[in-house]
Amino acid sequence: MIVCGIDESGRGPVIGPMVMGCVVLDDTGREKLAGLKIRDSKRVAPSRRLSLEPLIKEYALEWSLSKIYPQEIDLRRRKVSLNVIEAMKIADLISSLHNNPDRIIVDAADSVAENFKNKIIWFLSKKGVPIPEIISEHKADDRYIEVSAASILAKVERDREIEILKNKHGEFGSGYPSDEITQEFVKNLVRNGELPDFVRRSWNTVNRKKQTTLDEF
Repeated sequence: MIVCGIDESGRGPVIGPMVMGCVVLDDTGREKLAGLKIRDSKRVAPSRRLSLEPLIKEYALEWSLSKIYPQEIDLRRRKVSLNVIEAMKIADLISSLHNNPDRIIVDAADSVAENFKNKIIWFLSKKGVPIPEIISEHKADDRYIEVSAASILAKVERDREIEILKNKHGEFGSGYPSDEITQEFVKNLVRNGELPDFVRRSWNTVNRKKQTTLDEF
C-alpha cells in the first residue's frame, strides 16, 4: 500500500515560516523507516533529526515541502483562519503528487479532526482532483510513520530557515510568543517601529486557541 503523510512545523511561532512536509511511502519504505525508529519530530533530538532527514528522502517514493512565510500568513488571515490556510496548502501538496497514494494521513489542525478533513476535501474538489481516502487525526505524527517522517522533514527545514534569520538578525530565541527572549526581541522591533517581513503580525499561539497580536507585546 502506498501512503502519504503530511505534517507541519512552525504553526505557533511569531517569527519565521510555517513549513509543511509531505512523505509518500510504500511497504518497503515503511519497513526501512520503522527499523530506524522514526518518531514525531518533537520527540527526536535535533542531531538525530538531521541524520534521519537524508534517509527519509532516500526511502520515500517521493517527498516535498511547502513554506508559508509570515507575509502570506498575515495576508490570508485577513479573510480565513490558519486552519483554512493549512488545509489549502495540504490540498496543494496532494494535488502535486506524482504517485497516487491509497491513503493520505494528516495531523489534524482543527479541534474537530473531521472538520479539518472536510476543509482539505473542499480545496481538492475546487481543483478538480480525485479525492483519495483521507485520515485526519490528532497526534497522527505519533501514530503513523508517514506523518512522523513528514514532521521531521518539516522541522529540519524550518530549523534551517530560523538559523539563517538568526545569523542575519541576531538571537531571538525559539520564535514562540511564550519565549522571553523572543518577547524582548519583538518588543525592541516594535519600539523601533520596524517590523521586518520575517515577523508575523497575527498568528495563533501553540495551543491553537488563543489569538495573539503584536499589540500584546
